[in-house]
This record gives sequence, structure tokens and C-alpha cells, in this order.
Amino acid sequence: MTASSEPMRGGAPARSRADRTPAKTSTAATFALVFGVSALVCTLTAILAWAGIILGIIGIIVGVFGLRMAKRPGVTGRGVTIGGLTLSIIALILGLVFIAGVATFLNNQGAADRLQEQVDDLRNRVS
Repeated sequence: MTASSEPMRGGAPARSRADRTPAKTSTAATFALVFGVSALVCTLTAILAWAGIILGIIGIIVGVFGLRMAKRPGVTGRGVTIGGLTLSIIALILGLVFIAGVATFLNNQGAADRLQEQVDDLRNRVS
């Protein structure tokens, strides 16, 4: 008898590699990470902050499903899901802060006037 076919102590036979099924990473965990990275990239571009907020919300929702799926037997991906949730939350917060800052800046008449003066100065220099 070989070592792999001998029973283990306690009477249970050793399982061969063919008998073991590898655990599968949850699809929701993978999507949570994809949405989290996409949301953060969009938010950091500043122009697509609104898209980052939307992708962040979707990433959070998919991440919650991913955590639930990772609890099932034979399914892994808890770490991937937590990473996706973290990136989605960061992107959502940064996007909201950016949009709040832009809205505050645009509602400030003095700041809008200074910006208009700078644009007019640049136009005069180019002409």
C-alpha cells in the first residue's frame, strides 16, 4: 500500500486529489471588486465622479451579495468581496465630497466671478 491509499489514523481513508473539488470564488465577489476599482478610477478622474458614485453604489450592493455567497460551503471570495466593498465605499465618499465641493464653489458668487475673470483674462491673452 502507498501512503496516499493508506487509511489515516482514526479509520478515515485519505482523500486523493481527484476526490477533492476546489472551492470556487463567488462571481458576486469578483464583480464587487470590478465595480469598486471602476468606481474609484471614475471618481479620481473628477470629470466622471457622477459615474463613480453610481458604480460605487452598485459595487456596495453586489458586495453585500458576495459576502452572503461566501458563507456557503464550497464558495470562497470573502477577501475579494471585502476589497471590492472597501473600494466602492471610498469611491462613493470621494464622489460625494467632490460633487458637494463643486456645488459649493458654483453657488459662491464671488468664486464664480473670480473664475469668470480668469477665463476672460485667458481669452484676452490668446487673442
